[in-house]
Amino acid sequence: MIIQLNQDISISQKEALMDKVNRMGYKVTEVKTQVGDYLIGIGKSAFDIRKIGVLDGIQDIHIVSDEYKLVSKKWKVKPTRIDLGEGIGIEDGDMAIITGPCSIESEEQIAKVIAHMKENQITMMRGGVFKPRSSPYAFRGLGMDGLKLWYQQAKAAGIKIVTEVMQVSQIEEMHDYVDVFQVGARNTQNFNLLDELGKVDKAVMIKRGISGTIEELLQSAEYVFSGGNEKLILCERGIRTYEKASRNTLDLNAVPILKSKSHLPVIVDPSHGIGIREFVPQMALAGVMAGADGIIYESHENPDKAYSDGQQTLNFDQSALLADQIRRTFALRKTFDLL
Repeated sequence: MIIQLNQDISISQKEALMDKVNRMGYKVTEVKTQVGDYLIGIGKSAFDIRKIGVLDGIQDIHIVSDEYKLVSKKWKVKPTRIDLGEGIGIEDGDMAIITGPCSIESEEQIAKVIAHMKENQITMMRGGVFKPRSSPYAFRGLGMDGLKLWYQQAKAAGIKIVTEVMQVSQIEEMHDYVDVFQVGARNTQNFNLLDELGKVDKAVMIKRGISGTIEELLQSAEYVFSGGNEKLILCERGIRTYEKASRNTLDLNAVPILKSKSHLPVIVDPSHGIGIREFVPQMALAGVMAGADGIIYESHENPDKAYSDGQQTLNFDQSALLADQIRRTFALRKTFDLL
């Protein structure tokens, strides 16, 4: 169960409530976030909800049978909006577009990507400064120096930064230069990292694990939420299957399923999902029609010279066309939503 507490609940009222829930056979955990104060009760005993609901200090009480409680749509029906400031956000009923290179390579490259984004009214830029690479000899990012260069230009242009954090020790030094911390597929079950991201007041986008289930993605989000951070975004980026014709298998089934199970926004990553440049636009538009709240894809002035993932990266002309197609497709989707 989830018990929402009143903001003015007294210590004695809270202690009495927790004692009551414990005596009913439930283990109680208190969760404080940027938004509210909750008690999460885990147990199997049947009880009359009115015995709890009448106690002082309670705003509301919800019975949630899912293993993941706080990210479940069973208690929070209204979709969550992720507010990044300056009128920029990610939410149900809108279409966020996030683009940029796989890796931040240079100050000149940053300027060119931002100019492309401004020309196409795109306000969220992705890019990696710490890169988890399969080979230890591949380019692994410019680190904090690159992030600071990026931040200076992005801040001046009104662009929000989405970038991957790989380990707990990076969170503090990255914090002031990031708008959305990205948890990559390899770290989706790095529970120490998820716990620490629960302590920050920044948005967190969690990518689905390489072979992760929908349930596991929701449980990863629950870790962050239960740590105190409600600013969460889910990302479908493809899963590893026996198919070898594409980099991954983009599971667009996950989009409507996630949106039916959770109040959190859902983003689709077609670049990693298929890994083949010429097919990225088709899969992006399929993601829009599947119900995604945003698309994140890779773009670069000259993808064939990109330091990483050039094979799945669009050039600026292709990116401009796709951004327009995403908006047009979303407008079409909305006409179906009205039926």
